[in-house]
Amino acid sequence: MRKPYLETQPDENGYFGKFGGAFLPPMLEEPFAQIQKEYQKLKNDPAFIEELKYVRKHYQGRPTPISFAKNLTEHCGGAKIYLKREDLNHSGAHKLNHCMAEVMLAKHLGKKKVIAETGAGQHGVALATAAAYFGLECEIHMGEVDIAKEHPNVVRMKILGAKVVPATHGLKTLKEAVDSAFGEYMETYEESLFCIGSVVGPHPFPMMIRDFQSVVGHESKEQFFERESKLPDHVIACVGGGSNAMGIFAGFIDDDVELIGVEPMGKGEKLGEHAASLTYGEEGVMHGFNSIMLKDAEGEPAPVYSIGSGIDYPSVGPEHAYLSSIGRTKVGLCNDEESVDAFYKLSQLEGIIPALESAHAVAYAMKLAKTLPSDKTILINLSGRGDKDIDFVVDNYDVPDAKF
Repeated sequence: MRKPYLETQPDENGYFGKFGGAFLPPMLEEPFAQIQKEYQKLKNDPAFIEELKYVRKHYQGRPTPISFAKNLTEHCGGAKIYLKREDLNHSGAHKLNHCMAEVMLAKHLGKKKVIAETGAGQHGVALATAAAYFGLECEIHMGEVDIAKEHPNVVRMKILGAKVVPATHGLKTLKEAVDSAFGEYMETYEESLFCIGSVVGPHPFPMMIRDFQSVVGHESKEQFFERESKLPDHVIACVGGGSNAMGIFAGFIDDDVELIGVEPMGKGEKLGEHAASLTYGEEGVMHGFNSIMLKDAEGEPAPVYSIGSGIDYPSVGPEHAYLSSIGRTKVGLCNDEESVDAFYKLSQLEGIIPALESAHAVAYAMKLAKTLPSDKTILINLSGRGDKDIDFVVDNYDVPDAKF
C-alpha cells in the first residue's frame, strides 16, 4: 500500500523533488539542525500535541467553520461556493496556526525572543499574539511601504508588545523584510528563533509550517463531507509563499480533488508588475531554499508587485513548485482589479470583508464557478479578514453601488 503523501514529502534533506533543501551560511547549519531535531521530537510528543490542541480549541477558536456563500453562488451562477473561514481564527487569519506552534518550539529550544518578517502584517500580528501568550520577546521586520499601507496591523503589533523594525532598502516590501529579519537572526541566533511566516526558507520550515497549517485541510475535509456527503470538486487558495494554500491542500492531497493556487498578476505581465512566480519564474535559490523564482536580467530576485502585501514575494514555497511541476496542482491568476472587485462583492453579498490576499482566491473562484454546472462545488480558503485593508481600498477605489 502506498504511504500517504504527507508521510513521504519532503525527503530527509528537506527536498520536494528537486525543490527545497537548506542553503545556509556555516554559522547557521548547527542551529537549523537543532530546530529540525527538536521538531521531529516534538511532533510525536503527546504532551506537545495535547498543549497545541488545547491552545487551538480554547484560545484560537478552532475549528473554524465552513460557510456556504449562498448569495455569491446565486450571483455567479453555476457551482456552489463554500468558504473555509480562517478569517474567524483568532487574530484574523490562518497565520496563528503555525505561530502558536513556532513559539512553543522556541520555548522548548530555550529561546527568549522570536523574530519574523511580515508583508500584510498578519504573520506579524499572529507572532506578536503568540509571543504575548507564551511570554517571549517579539521583533517584527516589515517593509516601509507595507508599514504605511497596512497601518492597522502595525498598530496591533505594537499594542501586543512587539518591536516593529522597518526595512528601508530595495522596494521596501516583503522580500526586504525577510532580508532584514534574517540579518537580525544571524546576529542573535543563540537567544532567538526566526519564525518564518510561510512554507518557505531553509528546511525544516517548509515542512513544519505545512504540518502546522494542515489543521485547516483536515478540518475542511471533515466539515465539507458533513455538509455535502462528498468532497469538493475544486479547492482554491491564494499563493505568495503559500502557507494557507498548503494548509488546505494538505487535507485533500491524496484525493481526487482539483487543487488551485492563485497567483497575483498585479498590474500586468511585465517584470515588476506582478508576483506570479510559478507562472513566469524559473528555478533558483533565494532565502536559503531552491524553488521557482522571478529573476531580473542579472539572475537576481526580480522586483515584484501586488495589491496584496502578503503575496508580493519573488519566489514560492518549494512544495508548491514541486506539486505544480508534477501536475498535482493547477496555477490560477488574478489581477488587482479582479481582487478589489471580489473584495467588494464578498463584502456586500455575504457580509464578509476579506483580506486582499484572500480576495484573489475569491475572484478566481467566481470566474470558475460561472463555467461549471450547479452540481459542482468549490471550496475557498478564506485565509484572512480585511480589516487591515479597508483604509487602503476605500482611499484608492470607489465603493460600488451594492446593487450588482
